[in-house]
Amino acid sequence: MSENETGKYTKTKVMDLKPEMNNLDVVVRVIEAEGPKTINTRAGTRTISEAVVGDETGRVKLTLWGKAAGTVQEGQVVEIKGAWTTTYRGDVQLNIGGTGNVNEVEDIEIPEADEIPEDSPKAPEGYRPQKRYYRSRRGYGSGYGYSRGY
Repeated sequence: MSENETGKYTKTKVMDLKPEMNNLDVVVRVIEAEGPKTINTRAGTRTISEAVVGDETGRVKLTLWGKAAGTVQEGQVVEIKGAWTTTYRGDVQLNIGGTGNVNEVEDIEIPEADEIPEDSPKAPEGYRPQKRYYRSRRGYGSGYGYSRGY
């Protein structure tokens, strides 16, 4: 969320997303949604699903981790609280899992899928994500990676 001139917090818009943002709140329409799948990561096996979501400013890929996987359906308007961003091949992506929440909401301000612009947020030219140290859930093994501790 960002604070506006009145001191109230507002939802972040898709085209305002930048690399390595945390604790974001967004309201978006689900344009495409896939079912859950299991993947292997450096931190172990994880369940994820992927979706494309958007608002009046643009669209972004959303990865839903763990309990959030498979919780969105095409056409829904959802409020996502506690999200974070990552980048992949220069594109900013939105992620939710862990302690984040995804809830369907009634919001007539979000345009229909065919009215959402094709624009998507990009990382600055030459941007490289920082490597982060993580520990596995089992308490042994370590390395460099992009784990968020799910």
